[in-house]
Amino acid sequence: MARPIDFAGLALGAPVADAHAHLDMLDDPAQALAHAALAGVQLVATAVDLSEDTRTIVESEAWRVEAASWLRAHGFEDRAAPEVRIVAGVHPHNAKDAATVEQNLADLASSGLVAAIGECGLDYHYEHSPRAVQRTAFERHLSIAHEAGLPAIVHLREAHDEGYEVLSRIGVPAAGCVVHCFTEDAQTAQRFLELGCFVSFGGVTTFKKADAVRSAAAAVPLDRLLTETDCPFLAPEPFRGATNEPALVTQVVRAVAAAHGVDPSVAASAAFENARRLFCGGARS
Repeated sequence: MARPIDFAGLALGAPVADAHAHLDMLDDPAQALAHAALAGVQLVATAVDLSEDTRTIVESEAWRVEAASWLRAHGFEDRAAPEVRIVAGVHPHNAKDAATVEQNLADLASSGLVAAIGECGLDYHYEHSPRAVQRTAFERHLSIAHEAGLPAIVHLREAHDEGYEVLSRIGVPAAGCVVHCFTEDAQTAQRFLELGCFVSFGGVTTFKKADAVRSAAAAVPLDRLLTETDCPFLAPEPFRGATNEPALVTQVVRAVAAAHGVDPSVAASAAFENARRLFCGGARS
């Protein structure tokens, strides 16, 4: 049996942000938020796929309240549950259903309930939706982000050239654009930086054979860099194979900091401030 994780021991002495999570996919989102608080995570952006399950939009505050209660009950009155910001959209896998919820997405985008549009983009690895349908949905998501003044969170897998073309043509939203869970090389990262995007790194950055990803992380300036878990997927080393959760983003921060040759607290603070600017502007507190 695996030993319990010392979540407080993961803290970096600086605020940390998990810029991309799927809290609704965790068995106990409230407990995960409590663990995150112990690890120094103060902000979690969680994605909601409107074609699947929207409960996060109404339940996220209850999860925070439950997490805060757990922290008090266990003697951690000095720790606050992380802020939770909602990212709403339709994943490329479900792009074939995007048109049916487009009005709902547009309404949410103007409601103040969501902080960003996404995750949207192109996934040519699985192709659960036809490529042409994915491109149309991606373009519509970007248009809604432009109209609502919200950032876009972009998922690209085996489709970075096409994704670059769409972003170049439609334009990066003025509120920001994040290429999330980046696993490509430094040259590819540079292309998206030149468009004005942020680049977000996850658990893959910690993997032993991910030298190219670490080189990409080193090439992204700290003021354009984010850290994420994409939980429950892609748990970082040394927790690879376990269920990922927001607290483990600290391991990603350590890897990114090492790539930059800075203390983890420096990378944590930079990525946190970037996340605050992106996700805490348009969303209602």
